[in-house]
Amino acid sequence: MNHQLVVRILTTLTLILGVNYIAWRWLFSVNWAAAWISVPLVMVETYSLIDAFLFGLTMWKLRVREVPPAPHEGLTVDVFITTYNEPISLVMTTALAASRIRYPHKTWILDDGARPAMKRAAEAAGIGYITRSSDWDNLPRHAKAGNLNNALAATQGEFLLILDADQIPEPGIVHSMLGHFSNEKVALVQTPQWFSNVADDDILGSQAPLFYGPIQQGKDGWNAAFFCGSNAMIRREALMQVGITGYVQGVRTTVQQTLKAADKVITKARGDHGTASRHVDRALRNIGSAVRTARQELQHNRPVATVTFDFQRKVDAAARSIVAVDLASLQEDLDEIARLSGDDQNGILIDDATIDRLAQRDWSPIGAIRSVRTMVQALDVDRSDEALPVMPMATNSVTEDMATCMRLHAHGWESVYHHEIMAKGLAPEDLRTMLTQRLRWAQGTMQVFLRENPLLQKGLSAGQRLMYFSTMWSYLSGFAAVVYIAAPIIFLCFGTMPVDAFSVDFFARLIPFLVVNQFLFFVAARGRKTWRGQQYSVALFPVWIKACTTAAANVVFGRDLGFAVTPKTRQGSGPPWSLIRPQLVAIAALVIAAVTGLIRMFTGLGAPAGTLVNVAWVMFDLLILSVIIRAALYPGFTPTEEVKNGV
Repeated sequence: MNHQLVVRILTTLTLILGVNYIAWRWLFSVNWAAAWISVPLVMVETYSLIDAFLFGLTMWKLRVREVPPAPHEGLTVDVFITTYNEPISLVMTTALAASRIRYPHKTWILDDGARPAMKRAAEAAGIGYITRSSDWDNLPRHAKAGNLNNALAATQGEFLLILDADQIPEPGIVHSMLGHFSNEKVALVQTPQWFSNVADDDILGSQAPLFYGPIQQGKDGWNAAFFCGSNAMIRREALMQVGITGYVQGVRTTVQQTLKAADKVITKARGDHGTASRHVDRALRNIGSAVRTARQELQHNRPVATVTFDFQRKVDAAARSIVAVDLASLQEDLDEIARLSGDDQNGILIDDATIDRLAQRDWSPIGAIRSVRTMVQALDVDRSDEALPVMPMATNSVTEDMATCMRLHAHGWESVYHHEIMAKGLAPEDLRTMLTQRLRWAQGTMQVFLRENPLLQKGLSAGQRLMYFSTMWSYLSGFAAVVYIAAPIIFLCFGTMPVDAFSVDFFARLIPFLVVNQFLFFVAARGRKTWRGQQYSVALFPVWIKACTTAAANVVFGRDLGFAVTPKTRQGSGPPWSLIRPQLVAIAALVIAAVTGLIRMFTGLGAPAGTLVNVAWVMFDLLILSVIIRAALYPGFTPTEEVKNGV
C-alpha cells in the first residue's frame, strides 16, 4: 500500500480514537473529588492528543523531492562561516573545505570574536574575513543574527550558503542546492545537519533522524520547511525584502507609539499652559489636531515618511507661532536675541530667520515648547539605536533561523528541504553542552511564539501556521511531563485516584489510541530510530519549563536571555549531577512510590488493579528518565566507535 495513504489512515484513526478517549475522560472518568490532580491529568492528556494530531498533520503531505535541475552558470555565491570563540583550527578546517566547493564562490569567515589570529589565518589561506566595525560599539549586537546582518551589508552574492564553524561541507554542496532556486519563488534550501562524532546509540539524541527526515519533509509538503541556522542556502533578494519591510514596519510602529503618547503630552501641555494665552492654547490645539491627523493617515497606510514630515512641519509652525507672539515678553532673553538678530540704533531687529532659529531652541518660558520639541525628536526614523537600519536576519529571538524563515514564508516565499547530507559537523559531547544547546533552541522558539504567534501572522497559509505552531506547541511538554510523573506517585503513596475508575471502558479506549499513535510514529519514521527523541521530550522537562518561563520573562519584562554559543569541545569533568537534580528527584520519588504502592497493596490498603496499573506507569516513566543518567555518565565520543553514514 502507498506509504502516504497508510500515514493518512493512521493519522485519521489516531484522531478518532483519541477524541473518543478524551471525550470519555472529560465526561465520565474525571474524579472531581480530587480535581486538583484529576483535572490537570486529563488536561495534559488532551495536550498529548493535540500533539499527536499536529504530528499526523505534518506527515499528511510528506514530500520527497526529486533531484533538482543543474544550477545556472554565472550566479554569485557567498559562503558564510559563522564563528565566535571556536578553536581557530576547527574554523579553518571548515573554511578550507568551503574554499574547495566546486561551484564558483567566495568564502568568508564571519568572526564575531574579532580575533587577530583568526584574521591572520584567513588571510594566509586567501579566505575572506569579516568582523564587526566600530558602528556596532555600544549598540545591540544580536549575536549570530547580528553577525550575519553585518556580513550581508559587506557582501554582494546573490545566494548565501550559511555554515556553522564545525559544519564541513562537501565539494558538491552548492551544485546540489542551487538548482532548486531555478524556481524564482524559492528563498531557502535547507539540508540535514548530521554529526560525525555521534555513536550508533546516540545517547545525547543529537542526530534527530525524525526531524531531519519525515518531519522536515512533512513541513516541506506544506511549504513550511524550516531554516535551521546552518547547512542552508538563502536568496539574498528574499532576505533583503524581508529586512526592508521589517524596517518600514518598525518605523511605522515607532511613529504610531509616539503619536499615541503625543495625545497625552498635548493634553498635559494645554492644562499647564493653555490658560496663559489664547495664542498658546491655539497653537497646542493645532498640534493636537496634527497628532490625530497623522494617526489617521497611518491607519490608512499613507507613507510613513510623508506622515512624519507633515507632522513635524505642523509642529514647527506651531512652535514658531508661539515664539513669534510671545517674543516681546521674553525680557530675560533680550541679550541673546540681540546677538542673533543684530542690533542697530533703532533697536532690536527681529526677522523671520531669527524666529526660525528661536523656534529650534529652548528659549521660551512656555513649557509647551519643550513638550513639542520632545515629540518631534521622538520621531527619529533613522534607527540610531541600531548599528544597521535594515536587519534582514530576525533579531527578536535567540533562534534567528526560525523567526527569519517565518517572515520569508509570510512574504510569499517558498522553502525547500533537500534530503541529502552535504555537510558533517560536531554534536555536543557531554550533557552540560547539550543542555545549553537545547535550552537556547527552546527559548528562541518560545520567544518567536510570544512575539510573532504564527496563528496570528498575516501572509501565512493555514498549513504554515500549524507547522510553526506544532513546533512551538511541543515545547510545552515540560509541564505535561510533570503531571505524568506526579499522577502515579500521588496514587501509589496516598491512594488518590486521578481517574474515577480503572475499568474495562478505560482500557478499551486508552490502549487502542496508544497503540495506533505509536504505530503512526513507526510508519512515519520508516525505520528510523525515534525512541531517543521520545525519551528526551520527557526527560528534559526542566529545560522545557525553564525555556517557557525565561522566554516569557524576556518578552514581557525585558529580562536578558543572553546567547550561549554551543561549545565544540567537552566541558568540565565528571557527571554534571547538579544540572539534572529535578530528574534525579523525580526518579527517586517514582521508586519510592512504586515500593510504597506495592506495600499498600499487600497490606490491603491499595486497590490491586489501580496499584498494578500505576506501578507499570512508574516503570515506564523510569525507563524514559533513565536516559538522563546515561547521558550524565557518557564519556564522550571516541573515533574507534562505529558511526552510521547516512540519514
